[in-house]
Amino acid sequence: MKAIVYTAPNKVECREENKPNVPKGYVLLKNAYAGICGTDLNIFAGTHPRAKAPLILGHEFSATIESEHPKYPIGTKVTVNPLISCGSCIPCTTGQSHVCNDLKLVGIDVDGGMAEYVAVEEDKVIPLPENLSLELGALSEPIAVAVHAVRTAKFLVGDRAVVYGAGTIGLCVALTLRAYGASEVIIIEANELRQQKAKELGFKTFNSLKDDVIKELASITNNAGIDYVFDCAGHPAVIKQVTEIVKVQGTIVIVAAYKKPTEMNLIQGMFKELSIQFVRVYTKRDIELALNLLTEVPQFSEIITHVLSPEQAMEGFELLTTPTNAIKVLYAF
Repeated sequence: MKAIVYTAPNKVECREENKPNVPKGYVLLKNAYAGICGTDLNIFAGTHPRAKAPLILGHEFSATIESEHPKYPIGTKVTVNPLISCGSCIPCTTGQSHVCNDLKLVGIDVDGGMAEYVAVEEDKVIPLPENLSLELGALSEPIAVAVHAVRTAKFLVGDRAVVYGAGTIGLCVALTLRAYGASEVIIIEANELRQQKAKELGFKTFNSLKDDVIKELASITNNAGIDYVFDCAGHPAVIKQVTEIVKVQGTIVIVAAYKKPTEMNLIQGMFKELSIQFVRVYTKRDIELALNLLTEVPQFSEIITHVLSPEQAMEGFELLTTPTNAIKVLYAF
């Protein structure tokens, strides 16, 4: 089968691999589309602490069932919950397996979905709505990240939000907030091409390198501050600003993964009695809600900027590691 394999830092290859074995309790899937995630870029750069070459990448993908499944017939369109939990730690035994003490993922710790076939645990497949295409089904994982962030933050209908970052996760968070009743969503982004995509999706935007973001937001809120701030950028400059723009007793949600410790104005957080919410991945329910959103919000499809063949493996990663208009890059299998 064709597979996109991480072979060394800054190198991925499309090559022939053996079709995976299907142990008891697993099901074989015929993959349709797989997306490049920010985590895949970390693996590509050789900086991910767990992913080791050679590795078939991909943890956000759509597929059809290829072998017998106890619940769904062969040919069923599905996506996959790629989280692999130990099942025995305290988080796992108290219903919080998404923050398992030894959490692993398909496509990071074991071979993933950037291949013609993949074998996954039977209970990890989630059927797509009948009217949802396999291409859009591949977006369910990043949208689930957004749904989890918004739900965990206990976002209130009618409140205003700022989202830092107009990559895939930032745009998914912004679209989810709008669908869940935000009165206004403002996106802050330094990349002008991504800022333009946010504008095309109907969001008010500011460029963090060119605009006086603090002044602009103060004017919009009449100096009251922003109700919810979602950091989907993961840049130290963002953390320095979020406590300034959020309202008294407002909420800051850290969605991005910071690779190194960074400085935050904690005394300002104390004086304003801020709530800071960290979030990690998603639950099965978040994926189900993401699939519902995909059927209800057509704008999610506009996040997909490129659909490539497996033979274009390096091109996909180069699109996302150099200045381009790429946001979500998919491979079609």
